[in-house]
Amino acid sequence: MSSGLALRSDPAPILACTVSTNVHHFDLLIEDMEAELGEAWGDLTFDEARAFLDQPEAADLRFFAVAVTSEDATDLGQVGELIRACRARAVRTVIVAHDLTPAALHELLRLGADDFVPYPLAEGALHDAIGRMRDAKPAAVSAATPTDQAEPAETEKTAAPTKIAPRMGGQSAVFAVQGLAGGTGASTLAVNLAWELATIDKQKAPSVCLMDLDLQAGTVSTFLDLPRRDMVIELLHDAQSMDADAFRQALLGYEGKLSVFPAPPVLLPLDVIGPEEVEALLNLATQCFDIVIVDMPHTLVMWTETVLNRADVYFATMEMDMRSAQNAMRFLRALREEGLPAEKLNFVLNRAPGITDLNGKSRVKKLAESLGVKISTQLPDGGKAVAQAGDHGEPLAVTAKKNALRREIAKLADGLHKAMLGDAAAAK
Repeated sequence: MSSGLALRSDPAPILACTVSTNVHHFDLLIEDMEAELGEAWGDLTFDEARAFLDQPEAADLRFFAVAVTSEDATDLGQVGELIRACRARAVRTVIVAHDLTPAALHELLRLGADDFVPYPLAEGALHDAIGRMRDAKPAAVSAATPTDQAEPAETEKTAAPTKIAPRMGGQSAVFAVQGLAGGTGASTLAVNLAWELATIDKQKAPSVCLMDLDLQAGTVSTFLDLPRRDMVIELLHDAQSMDADAFRQALLGYEGKLSVFPAPPVLLPLDVIGPEEVEALLNLATQCFDIVIVDMPHTLVMWTETVLNRADVYFATMEMDMRSAQNAMRFLRALREEGLPAEKLNFVLNRAPGITDLNGKSRVKKLAESLGVKISTQLPDGGKAVAQAGDHGEPLAVTAKKNALRREIAKLADGLHKAMLGDAAAAK
């Protein structure tokens, strides 16, 4: 650790500094800074940090790790002043938050902090935050820039789209996707359907938000090569008091066209949020976007009913096997026993038989009859291209535009889009 910067007779370049009232209250931060930077960092108080920015020794400075406690939150003025000074000099800031309220954290992010990690630090949390700041494009901000316009800098890929088109007909559509068994392509459908809808019209494409609410096994971030954010955990806990600005802070963007609410970076119990929190999240999402697509966990949770009631279409993915058939039967029975709107279900058969497979077509018909439902969406096997697209972190439309699965999902998106435009026209 490099402390007492002014006393070093032969100083090494200082690449980063911790800023706190007392850094020794953050032992895990000290360990992580040493692991990441060796001796190329220092620890400063808030007063020292502001003065250090004007010193020649700060020429190589890349970021400040600003450790803030609940006691510091009683006066955020000095923290905000430091954040603004850093932005004016293109120095990144990551907030190390210990017992901060969501409101205080939101205020610091609004002032221009680039990222935050909760304390005690999870393994790799600081490393990931440093990586995100390193990859983001530098964005020097004039000291005269109003604080209410300061926004964290992001890469082009992860910056959430800022231009949100007027919602079609004044209403937002909600589509949910749930797999009735593992490996039935629910997340693949959710990701690719979201991308197809977000790019369906070059002139007037709807604004689309993809929400990954599979809190334990969510893979949307992986499929789009996006980072996972610690701040999602805080927002899930405080969803009911969150405003639209805080919600947008949690979003990541893909290619400037699709906004993503990612799953948290750690495994969380599915009951960490309840119906009230999910209702609040959906309210915020539909307030901001034309279309909201929710990737659900495979299991039924206490807030499944909330999403089902809000959804315009609830896609349930399955395959031609006994496990899917039995799970579909139990799923339908559970909905009917609770008096839930099972008519919103749209059963999606993944890896459906081809047009020339008459025996397979007969089996699909028998499956639908045994369940007493209509399997209205049948998706072909996309082959190895599906796994390759996921590994590359790109939609099928980018890596395999002519893939049969991609074409069917594009048709599905086109049908949904036309239905929305029809509803919007009828509402006028």
